[in-house]
Amino acid sequence: MSAETARLVPGLYLVATPIGNLGDITFRALEVLRGVDLIACEDTRQTQKLLNHFQIDKKTVSFHEHNEHSRATELIRDLKARSAAIALVSDAGTPGVSDPGSWLVREAIAAGVPVFPIPGANAAISALIASGLPANEFEFLGFLPEKGGARRTRLEALAARPHESARTIIFYEAPHRLLDTLGDLESVFGTNLRIAVARELTKIHEEFLRGTVADVRGILTARDRIRGEITLLVEIPAADTAASAANPTPEKIADRVARLQSEAGIDEKEALKLLARELGRSKSEIYRELQRERARKR
Repeated sequence: MSAETARLVPGLYLVATPIGNLGDITFRALEVLRGVDLIACEDTRQTQKLLNHFQIDKKTVSFHEHNEHSRATELIRDLKARSAAIALVSDAGTPGVSDPGSWLVREAIAAGVPVFPIPGANAAISALIASGLPANEFEFLGFLPEKGGARRTRLEALAARPHESARTIIFYEAPHRLLDTLGDLESVFGTNLRIAVARELTKIHEEFLRGTVADVRGILTARDRIRGEITLLVEIPAADTAASAANPTPEKIADRVARLQSEAGIDEKEALKLLARELGRSKSEIYRELQRERARKR
């Protein structure tokens, strides 16, 4: 029986698609895409390019962050009423991983609809295994907050979490925010923090930058523009080394604030403002660091 006429078991199929190189699609993924009744796509135009490349003629519907809930209701109805086989795909990689899909999966499970994962390409795992950073213990956290203050708060929370061994944290990041994020990493964890930046994975211009956050930031700062899909990997050091890795340390911040108050005869607020200007960091960031030190002394 040919793949085109094979009848799939009714249910929801979560099909991973290539993140760049079309050759990374699996035979099973192609079989499923040919065999389903309908393909729900993050972007129908993007998916149509993939379908055309592999000569697959199949009906598609849009399924993105703006219509996920309403479309999920329609798809669940079709899955139950018509005993349909429906595939869900994102623009690239595995659906539901920082892409629409999680809501539909939960609704399908609640409705008693079988859900089948069709594994394949994934940027986070692909970047991890080639990063040179610890791969035995890792955590994927999707995108960091867009706003600087919220982003630094999230990173500070990660730095404060207890951990006995080094682990790798994986993020996706927009190219226009990458330098700001690296600057925040350097402020929170210190210049010697080990990171890797994976850019345009599996594509013609694939690139890995590995080293300290200061080194990688320096390389990227020298470029006119940063382009492409970015995966950022950060090695969070073990707890006994994390404190010594930070640069500057909270104690140094407190000492410098006190010194400025004494030498210039100014209050703490003005001292924080001067120190922030001196270090090229925000006043709120310096203040949060000072507060963390005071909390530790209580």
